[in-house]
Amino acid sequence: MPSIITTTQVEEFHNKGVLVIPGFYDLAEDVRPIQKGIYDLIGVIICKYRLEILRPEFEPDTFDVGFQELIAHDRRIGGEIYDAVKQLPPFVRLVAAKKNEELLRQVRGTALAGIAGGGYGIRIDNPTEEKYRAPWHQEYPAQLRSLDGVVLWSPLVPITPESGPVEFCVGSHKGGVIRVTTRDIANPEKSGAYALRLENEAKVIASYPHIAPLTCPGDLVLVDFLTLHASGFNCGTRSRWSMQFRYFNFLDPTGVRIAWKGSFASAVDFRDVHPELVAD
Repeated sequence: MPSIITTTQVEEFHNKGVLVIPGFYDLAEDVRPIQKGIYDLIGVIICKYRLEILRPEFEPDTFDVGFQELIAHDRRIGGEIYDAVKQLPPFVRLVAAKKNEELLRQVRGTALAGIAGGGYGIRIDNPTEEKYRAPWHQEYPAQLRSLDGVVLWSPLVPITPESGPVEFCVGSHKGGVIRVTTRDIANPEKSGAYALRLENEAKVIASYPHIAPLTCPGDLVLVDFLTLHASGFNCGTRSRWSMQFRYFNFLDPTGVRIAWKGSFASAVDFRDVHPELVAD
């Protein structure tokens, strides 16, 4: 197996279900081309709608300049940016980077890694928004593919307490898949994966220690598909931009049995695949 991280890091990941790897991606080669692409796309949209938003020249630290003014004018325009950024070639190249594949192979001990189709993108968590904030969940019900999967999460902006870092329940992956309800009664506007809620959620998440890592561009957070986690609430003034890639082990028996089906993003009803894991 490849040795992308140390044996100690692999053991920490297996024990905690989450691992922070500082400086995993190269800022100049991997991250800045994506930030520049986002900057250019924001400029295209500003011109498209003939908005009077003045922006300075591109700088990596302020690549999203003008975005807050744009969504303040019309929140729906932000959706165009969200759909477009995942199609940037530098981003797609990073999704399929060899080091990502080798990392999955190392931590899962497999010779055959897969990339979850529809399972990669760039999240834009805007200040004070609740509708698209991910509640406590495990990746497997939302993504399927394989029980033996991992999320590679990396920020494009510095993550601060105000911007709402992702919160993790340490060691929760060892508890297996938790049954879910498919409707969020408290937030009826949520649908699909966003509407999934854990059965006995409060009791479950209270039974584990929590961490909420503060990371910087280039850092990677590796997350087991069964680790409980939730998006933090962004109470800052800037959107929280982050990248997610999801890899899985083709040789996992559950993945083989379900033919590596995707979940909501692939128009598959989780209830049809795992009715025993649905509480409602």
